[in-house]
Amino acid sequence: MIRSPYWIALGIALPLAGCGDGGEAGSLRNGAATQAPAPTASPAGTPRTLPAPIKTATEPDRILACAAERGRAAADRLVRICTSVSPATHPPCNVANSCAMIEDEIARSCALLGDDAAATPGCSVAPKSDAAAAAVVRRYYAAINAHDYATAWTQWGPDGRPGQRFADFQKGFARTRATSVTIGQMPPSEGAAGSIYATIPVTVDAQLTDGRQQRFAGQYVVRRVNDVPGASADQLRWHIDSAMLKPVAP
Repeated sequence: MIRSPYWIALGIALPLAGCGDGGEAGSLRNGAATQAPAPTASPAGTPRTLPAPIKTATEPDRILACAAERGRAAADRLVRICTSVSPATHPPCNVANSCAMIEDEIARSCALLGDDAAATPGCSVAPKSDAAAAAVVRRYYAAINAHDYATAWTQWGPDGRPGQRFADFQKGFARTRATSVTIGQMPPSEGAAGSIYATIPVTVDAQLTDGRQQRFAGQYVVRRVNDVPGASADQLRWHIDSAMLKPVAP
């Protein structure tokens, strides 16, 4: 595919993702998609291992806690849902964590339940639905907004964004103070090469540490492995496959 020069991957020379190595890189698929190597699932009942945050001169030392982001009452409700569905011995269901991390644990746990998720009160969004696909992108920006880069990283999959170190990914957002994302009308998801792909149109607003406002428009492609025998919960979960955004007038 030949990419238009007006389309650039967020994070490559855009201040929203710093000075060149972080943020969303990759290109949208055109035509038949190829299947990436399947990720390895974490055994049920074991806590996930996330990359350790790396402090930089311009980033806050602390992740924005869910209780501070949404208020204690709302955070407590989210934690109760999380603890009701999570099989992990020490799940990240704590109001001191980011809301994105707690919601990610809920999504992970509901995916582990498979078909039983539909009858589980805490799994209000079907793990394989288009709504769950869009939730990945919302959770990604919520994590970035909370400076929880480890949770943002894992929205690309258990091993993070392919071809990039976590340290570079995190440093790419050093000049980003806050972000918000608006999800547009999604077209029907499509299957190819053993996977299901969903296109998520987005508008992203960002505020930089110097006070400047930026806006980007484009789309994400999220992917999950099709319902094939032997597929793990991690493989059946939606994750970001690629992203392409361009700057637009605020």
